[in-house]
This record gives sequence, C-alpha cells and structure tokens, in this order.
Amino acid sequence: MGKHHLGEFEEIVMLTVAILHGNAYGFSIIEEIEKRLERGVSLGALQVVLKRLEKKGYLQSELGESSAVRGGRKKRYYSVTHLGKNTIRQTREQRMQLWDAIPDVALQYVGK
Repeated sequence: MGKHHLGEFEEIVMLTVAILHGNAYGFSIIEEIEKRLERGVSLGALQVVLKRLEKKGYLQSELGESSAVRGGRKKRYYSVTHLGKNTIRQTREQRMQLWDAIPDVALQYVGK
C-alpha cells in the first residue's frame, strides 16, 4: 500500500478535476459532481478541499482572465499534478484489489 491516501470527497474532487481537464473551476466542479453523483456540494466545502489538495501537491491552480460577468474577478482553474495523477492511479488500484477480493456470493442478492 502506498503512502498517499485520499478521503472520499477528496477522491471525488480529484477525479472531477481530471474529468474537466482544462475547465475545472469552482462552479464547474460543483456542477459536474452534482450531475454525475446526484450529490449536493457547497462551495465552501469544495474550496476547503481544493486548498487542502493543492497544499498536499495533488492539484495546482492558476488564475484565468477576468470577466465583466464576474465583476472583474478572475476564475481559479485547477489541474491535477504529476503526484496527483499517481495518487489517483494508486487509489484506483487499491479499490480494484478490494473489489476483486470480494467473493461472488458476498454480493449476491437474496430477496423475498
């Protein structure tokens, strides 16, 4: 097992940033998570996780162009770093090892 671990929401955010490759900013990440997982996400919770992942070196960010629609504010775009890509791959491998270890009988549905 590797030394890098992601919490569930961290993993979801990392995967979503990868899905949005080149267009991952706060609201686009929220919209993608809500669309794909039917799960509500607050901007505050997302911002905390984005900062944490950036501090860990899994994500990097840069400011885009300002726009009149945003009152002159710039969007912060996120991308997955090399370390982040390795961590995502490692997490996927760990999950698949767990799934592969489950006996078929353990997931069979027994209904009435």
